[in-house]
Amino acid sequence: MAQANGNSNLKFWGWRRENGRVGVRNHVVILPLDDLSNAACEAVANNIKGTLALPHAYGRLQFGEDLELHFRTLIGTGSNPNVAAVVVIGIEESWTQRVVEGIAKTGKPVTGFGIEGTGDLMTIAKASRVAKDYLQWASELQREECDISDLWVSTKCGESDTTTGLSSCPTVGNMYDKLIPQGIYGCFGETSEITGAEHLCKERAASPEIGEKWYKMWKSYQDDVIEAHKTNDLSDSQPTKGNIAGGLTTIEEKALGNLEKIGRECRYIDALEPAEAPAKGPGLYYMDTSSAAAECVTLMAAAGYVVHTFPTGQGNVIGNPIVPVIKISGNPRTVRTMSEHIDLDVSGVLRRDMTIPQAGDALIEMVVRTANGRLTAAESLGHREFVMTKLYRSA
Repeated sequence: MAQANGNSNLKFWGWRRENGRVGVRNHVVILPLDDLSNAACEAVANNIKGTLALPHAYGRLQFGEDLELHFRTLIGTGSNPNVAAVVVIGIEESWTQRVVEGIAKTGKPVTGFGIEGTGDLMTIAKASRVAKDYLQWASELQREECDISDLWVSTKCGESDTTTGLSSCPTVGNMYDKLIPQGIYGCFGETSEITGAEHLCKERAASPEIGEKWYKMWKSYQDDVIEAHKTNDLSDSQPTKGNIAGGLTTIEEKALGNLEKIGRECRYIDALEPAEAPAKGPGLYYMDTSSAAAECVTLMAAAGYVVHTFPTGQGNVIGNPIVPVIKISGNPRTVRTMSEHIDLDVSGVLRRDMTIPQAGDALIEMVVRTANGRLTAAESLGHREFVMTKLYRSA
């Protein structure tokens, strides 16, 4: 088992990209700019086996910050180090090129195609030829041994219950307490789920200024989104029906368990906008995200994180197309009834057969194994949930 305490020599094997970042997967992505281009992208992926299309629902008549987030997410997705090369297809040439130019800043191969004036059939034919060349090129790229400090690991929990706050979330926190000092990048989010523990989260900032920046994000979400649109004290979703069935009757209980994911020692060094890449160097970051699993993981992947750790109690089955999602559970029933979805069983914590530090070491081992190529349960089962976040109605 990989031991992190007192060991600064943890290694893994990854693909070092043109900009120096390291990926743990080697995807060739066919990326639609907008919903109109999904069919063409899926046709290219069908033609060129081994490429990956990422259909989504948006991209038309968005404006303002909503449009900026759309571009940031698409460019960030294509720029993620788990992606070797990208083919972008959009209905309009100019917006397609904006995404191409953004991804090209990483130095990786990327080509764009516009459908207007060409049509689907010709676009699919041209894009398929480029995708084939990219795929064969990527297939010969070699892994190299990398230091653990080259790894970016994000986290989000889902279908939480009483066991997550007692076992699987503290397991992630222990991992961060051990790996953040070794130079990794970490990330947590889920803005609505910190309600009731906001004073504690604010205090975990690296400075009062960062704490205040975070609090303004949280307060804006609370006032402008939740309070403005809720219909009762649980806002119809927090806690979810699954959370309540698992024993979490208030958002405060859920929030306290959620914050266990950042450990005992870590302090976050910045508060990021959705899909914003961290810029202050190694450390733990907060990202302003929805608590919806697929949206949150998509945003963190777009920010550049290459492995995602996901504690679950009742059993969330979320995956992501480009980032391996590691499921951790301490609920004995979930481990028994949904075993095909669980990568790491920490139910021993509740039986007192395992300590939190031991669980943290087991997760570190699983993270390294995943970085080295082990397919996660979500990858094996074909879970490729890619969901864009939309801020408001389109024009």
